[in-house]
Amino acid sequence: MSQLYLLLLVVPLLLSWPLGLAMARLIEPGEASGYGLWTSGIFRKIGGAPVIEEQDWKRYLLSMMVFNVVMFAFVTIILALQQWLPLNPDAKGPLEASLIFNTAASFVTNTNLQHYSGEVSMSYFSQLFGLMWLQFVSAGTGIACLAALARALGGKQTVGNYYRDLLRITFFILLPLSLFVALLLLAGGVPMTLDGAIVAHTLEGATQTIARGPVAAMVAIKQLGTNGGGFFGGNSAHPFENPSFFTNIVECVSIVLLPMAVVWMFGRITGRMRDAVVIFSVMMALLLLKSAAAIWLESAPAAALSGFPVDITPNLEGKELRFGSGAGAFWAALTTATSNGSVNCMHDSLNPLTGLVPLAGMWMNVVFGGVGVGLINMFIFIVVGVFICGMMVGRTPEYFGRKVETREMTLALLALLVHPALILGGTALFAATPAGAATVLNNGAHGFTEILYEFTSAAANNGSGFEGLADNTVPWNIATGVVMLLGRYIPVILPLAIAGSLASKKPVPETAGTLRTDTLLFGLIILGSVVFIGALLFLPVAVLGPVADHLTAINH
Repeated sequence: MSQLYLLLLVVPLLLSWPLGLAMARLIEPGEASGYGLWTSGIFRKIGGAPVIEEQDWKRYLLSMMVFNVVMFAFVTIILALQQWLPLNPDAKGPLEASLIFNTAASFVTNTNLQHYSGEVSMSYFSQLFGLMWLQFVSAGTGIACLAALARALGGKQTVGNYYRDLLRITFFILLPLSLFVALLLLAGGVPMTLDGAIVAHTLEGATQTIARGPVAAMVAIKQLGTNGGGFFGGNSAHPFENPSFFTNIVECVSIVLLPMAVVWMFGRITGRMRDAVVIFSVMMALLLLKSAAAIWLESAPAAALSGFPVDITPNLEGKELRFGSGAGAFWAALTTATSNGSVNCMHDSLNPLTGLVPLAGMWMNVVFGGVGVGLINMFIFIVVGVFICGMMVGRTPEYFGRKVETREMTLALLALLVHPALILGGTALFAATPAGAATVLNNGAHGFTEILYEFTSAAANNGSGFEGLADNTVPWNIATGVVMLLGRYIPVILPLAIAGSLASKKPVPETAGTLRTDTLLFGLIILGSVVFIGALLFLPVAVLGPVADHLTAINH
């Protein structure tokens, strides 16, 4: 079985190389390219000059923010009016206001945290033209911002055009890939229909209402775009979203494919493929460590079954038994390494130390991460690593031939501290007040972990849930909605500002004293920066939550 899990990492690794190079050509085809001229001509006819004219990093960010505000407003209107809109065969009613805010914030930010069950609350129109549309454009936004960052680091004063990048990414990368994956899922038994729920009569004479809908289309982009938002409340543990071992493999590969590919895209756009190899290797090492730790820790029986004849089996509580404990733990590692957030098991039922693995992935938030933004987050750790090494040898730090000075480090530290501030601040507030303490299913360390996980998932724009938490309340909806918005845009704006600042500087010649960023040594420096900074920031809450939960369980 371990060979299968390794294969599920090797396959996307091999596919990511040609895909990443193709993505770079599709996003940045060059002025003389027939494809580039053709697409630019079409985009000009659709949106005029603002859609194709070159932008500096400030105008690029402004365009991104304006469009994201439009995204938020558009989907808020759809959700607020869904009871009167078409494609509502099951007559879904209105949604509560704070839930509308939370859901719109969640899908705009590529988080897909769901405080509702889709088959219970959402019409087909809301699912398709609201939430699924956001899963395309929010993923496209992340890739576009990474492309802009790469251009700035490559020394360009103009970093492209946000609208042109988004259109190329959406129509020529995400749509074709999603169509292919959706066809595979259809072949595997995932439903795709606009008919309403079906009423079935059991042999005992009971009546069941079985929800269905355009599931395959939404599942494809949910996995490829590191979105994670499920059509059903059970997400990929639901037999309609993930009906077989075959679909489980397809979805696992889809989770990590694009996050891997964008690293090679970054290398191609910057012209520094050796640097991309170093970054990819660090991310891959962390993912292998996470995956192995999760599978091994979950192979132990649940502590509640200690002493019983069944305690020799792996922990199967909260697992989809078609896939077993290992597949659930492996998925948990993948989904929180890539900011995907989909699940095929109940994270609340993981062994306590296994539950620490997805938390650690979201705390670091750089192990491939969400499409585009994972590498943007890694850029912050690279800047910090470069600065530390430069200070150690008494030399002004440099990255890609440009000096990293006070302005860049100030922005980098702000970006670095936003993530833990949102997680720890929110957790402290809700753990100390009835807004959070009254909503947990379990007391003690496990209940604390439920609160900690929810804020971690929101701040990391992951969207997975530890569950065991009554989170569809006004305080939870508003708090996590605000955290998702801040956790999405601040860590994108500040790195682009750093890259823009570096691009405006005169390149310095490389000398014998220059710290090379394409070596094994620098890879170890990045790895150390991620691990040690992460440990310093989050070790106390790890001890208060999962570690204390583990010690409590084994002592009972």
